Order: sequence, then C-alpha cells, then structure tokens
Amino acid sequence: MAEIIQERIEDRLPELEQLERIGLFSHAEIKAIIKKASDLEYRIQRRALFKEDFINYVQYEINLLELIQRRRTRIGYSFKKDEIENSIVHRVQGVFRRASAKWKDDVQLWLSYIVFCKKWATKAQLSKVFSAMLAIHSNKPALWIMAAKWEMEDRLSSESARQLFLRALRFHPECPKLYQEYFRMELMHAEKLRKEKEEFEKAKMDVGNLDYPEEILKGELARIIYKNSVSIIKGAEFHVSLLSIAQLFDFATDLQKEIYDDLQALHTDDPLTWDYVARRELEMESQPAGEQPATKQARAVEVGRKEERCCAVYEEAVKTLPTEAMWKCYISFCLERFAKKTSNQFLRDRRLERTMTAFRKAHELRLLPEFQYKQWIELLLRQDFLKEALEVAVAGTELFRDSVTMWQMKLQVLIDSKSPDIARLFEEAFVHLKAQVCLPLWISWAEWSEGAKSQEDTEAIFKKALLAVKGADSVTLKDKYLDWAYRSGGYKKARAVFKSLQESRPFSVDFFRKIIQFEKEQESCKMANLREYYERALREFGSVDSDLWMDYIKEELNLGRPENCGQIYWRAMKMLQGESAEVFVAKHAMHQAGHL
Repeated sequence: MAEIIQERIEDRLPELEQLERIGLFSHAEIKAIIKKASDLEYRIQRRALFKEDFINYVQYEINLLELIQRRRTRIGYSFKKDEIENSIVHRVQGVFRRASAKWKDDVQLWLSYIVFCKKWATKAQLSKVFSAMLAIHSNKPALWIMAAKWEMEDRLSSESARQLFLRALRFHPECPKLYQEYFRMELMHAEKLRKEKEEFEKAKMDVGNLDYPEEILKGELARIIYKNSVSIIKGAEFHVSLLSIAQLFDFATDLQKEIYDDLQALHTDDPLTWDYVARRELEMESQPAGEQPATKQARAVEVGRKEERCCAVYEEAVKTLPTEAMWKCYISFCLERFAKKTSNQFLRDRRLERTMTAFRKAHELRLLPEFQYKQWIELLLRQDFLKEALEVAVAGTELFRDSVTMWQMKLQVLIDSKSPDIARLFEEAFVHLKAQVCLPLWISWAEWSEGAKSQEDTEAIFKKALLAVKGADSVTLKDKYLDWAYRSGGYKKARAVFKSLQESRPFSVDFFRKIIQFEKEQESCKMANLREYYERALREFGSVDSDLWMDYIKEELNLGRPENCGQIYWRAMKMLQGESAEVFVAKHAMHQAGHL
C-alpha cells in the first residue's frame, strides 16, 4: 500500500512544482499540501474503506481548486491550467468513480459527482456520468428528468433529451411527471426552432436548406405526447397539468384549445374540470385589446364581471355535479376572492354575499364537510354575525357530534356572544366526545373560566380535567395549571400546585423549569427549594437532559455551596447516557474554561 501512496504522491509533483514555480503557493504551503494529500491517500487506499474518507478527499481537492482560482484572479495569471487544474479534476473524477462503484446505491454521492462535473469537467464527461448513474438508478424518474433537462438546457441537444425521455418511459410507462416534462421539452424545442427561424428571416437569410418542418414548429411532437399520455394516465388532474404547461407557450394556441376541449369532453364528471373551467374566466379578457379600464372603479367593475362569470360556471357545475367535492371547489373559490383586498365596497359586499349564499346552499343540501363548517363560522364571527354563527355552530355539532373542532367552534361563538350557558355546554360536549380528544376543550374551559369565573371555579376545572385526561395529554394540562396558579395566586399557590402534582407522572422538563424560574423570581430565593426542584426534575430527566445538570451546578456555584458541584458532576456522569454524557462533558469544560 505504501508504494501505491508514494506513486500517487509522485503523480502530483508536476502540478505542485508548477504551483510553486508560478508563485501561486509558497514552498511551505506545497509541503503542507503533500502532507495532507498523503494522509488522504492513505485513508482511501486501506483495506477498510469508509465513504466519509472519499468525501473528505474530494472536498479537500475542491477547496484546493477554488483556492487556486482565487489566487490566479489576484495575481492575474491564467496559464498552465492543463498541467494544474485539469490534473486535479482528473484525479477527483477517479476518486468519485471509485466511490460510486463501491457505494452504487447512494444517490447523494452520484449527485455530488454531477455537481462537481458541472462546475469543473467537460460536458462530454458529465454526459458519461449521467449514463453511468442511470444504468444503476433507472428506477428513479427524477434522475431521468434531471439528465434530460441538462441535455436540453446545457448541451442544447434536444435529440439527446428526447432519447432519454423515451428510455425513461420504457422503464416508467405510467409516470405522470415524465410525461409532463417530456411534453414541456418538446414545446420548448418547438419554441426555440421558431425563434431561430424568425432570426434568420429577419437577417434575410435563406432558410430553405435548414430543417424547420412546419409540424414541429406547430408543436406536433408535443401533441403526440399529449395524446399518448392521456390514453395511459386517466383523470382530470393530469389533463389540467398538461394544459397549464401548454399555456406557457404563446404559439401553441391550437394545442391549448384541443386539450381544453378534450378536458371538457372526457372529464365532465370530475370537479377539477369544472373548477378549472370556472377559474379560467378570470383570465379571459372582456375588453378588446388595448381598451383596458383606466380608473379604479372601472377595474373593480371589470373584476366583478369576471367573478360573476366564474360563479355562473360554478352554479352550473353544482347542478350538473351535486357532490361535496364540487361544492368544496365553489366555496374555496368564493373564500379566495373574498380574501382579496379591495377598496371597492360594492365588490367586497358582493363577494361576501356570494360566499354566504354558497355556504347556505351547500348546508341545505347537506354537502358541506366539517372543515368548511369551521370556515363558515370563522367568517361569520369576523363579520360579527353572531346569531347566524350560533345557528351554524348548532347545526355543525348536530352533524358532527364526535368532532372536538365543531364543539370548540360552538363554544367560541357562545363565549363571543357572552352566553350564560357556557359551563353547561362544556359539560354537554364531554358527554358526546371521547376522553382522549378532549384536551383542547378542557384548556378552553379553564382559559374562559380564568376571565369570567372565580379562582375556585377555575381550579375545580383544572382538577376535573386532570382526572379525565390521562397519559401524554396530561403533560400540557399540568404546565397550564402551574402557569395559572402563579398568575392567579403567586409563588405560594404555584408551589402548592407543584407539590400536589409532583408524583403524578408524566411531566415535561418545562414543568420543573417553570417552578425553578418562579422560585428565582422571589426576593428571598431559597437554595433549599431550588435543590428540591432540581432533584425532583433529575429523577425524571437525569439520564437524558445534560442542561438540567449544568444549570444545577451553576445554581450551586452562584447561590448555594460550590463544594457540592463536584459531587453533582460525578452523579451526572453516572446517570447520563450515550451522547448526552459527551455533550455534558463538553459544556462543563467550556464553563470551567470561562471561569479561569
């Protein structure tokens, strides 16, 4: 092995001599490079090979290349690149080839190889790397697309890109993304040819000898891909995606119309089709070209007209296709338009009226999903329509009795309208809901009670909640209870709550940190109490939380007995496990250094 390493170091000598001779590096720097290179070579030549060693080798060489580049710029020297940079690039490629042969399945390694070649190697070399990668990772459509895009955009070879897409589709004949990108590539190719032809014609050059078939210029290849793909991949979503791509190309109006007509003919029973057709009305120009409305008022009127046309399509859609999914599309559109800012009050009022009408109709037909009841109630509350909000909330809880979200919304409406029946309704909700989903309601009840009821009533709610809520959910409840106790009754109350809960597992670290913080905020902060809290916290989290141990040591140093710190340190070393122990040692060392 020593002979191989020596040989590889000797192979470097010509480039290193050149670096020193032309003044890019000093003699001392060259010696340092040789020493580092020897170590890196040893690591990738030994029997037990590790991927990290190859990555470190490559990264060192890339850093060296970039340093050479910067120093060339500084001194203005651009010669001898074949002897220096090309030699390094060739060596790095060799290392990448070895690594990618050993760890064939590591896609990230292949991608690093590609990134390196894009910056430092020739296009022909990169093309070979893509070929080698795809021979192994032919099951990954994203890599085929990456290779084809590079051929199209960097090598400017539409034919190579086309061949890659065709090969990819043999492996993945039902992959929508491949068809979408292949479709886009053919349209880009047609657009590029059209621009070339236009430039030649502007220069009054004869294009008769050049190959510009009319079918290609019109996007006929893209049309063939479209026809083939929609015969294999069914559904309006894929159809719409191709139409969206075609609309990016102004010359493809005939193709756009064909796809649009097919969409309407083939997918009339899909809400996505109607949604697309309706939203398209927003993009249609009502005014002749060059006669766009000039004033704000006129623009608002024009937007209003477009929205009315959209809604006319949606109204037809919900009659033709009266499903929950179709109403969802309609209401989502109405909410989006209502959320658009406008200074025109008429337009805003019309949007609100339209949205409310859509919600009401869907509700009457029982075609409104749970999340849209929530959206409806939230909208009503924002508009201060409390009476209707309550009616909707009641209807929502009737339809979705086991939904904690609907009960929360109903309670929110009652709280906003200052109803006297709030406590009774909370009790009613718990009857209908499963105990494991009730945590948000218990918290809402306690928060409402804090502002509206006495301390005793609020504490009674927390106590009832802790009896009802078990397991991990009770952790949040205990934190809230402790926070409330400190807000409402100060430290004395918080300590009493802590004492009552300190054996009721499970806890969060924050539960203990809160009581520690409350103690430290007192004028007469007692170290005995802090020790009690830290000791109790460490019983729960001493094996995993290095920060708790460090904070305990700091408290003893600042407020307690510094002589206790050594004992706490050794206790921590016994209790902490794995990485937590290493982190603790590092933090303790830094703390000690800061005190020296």
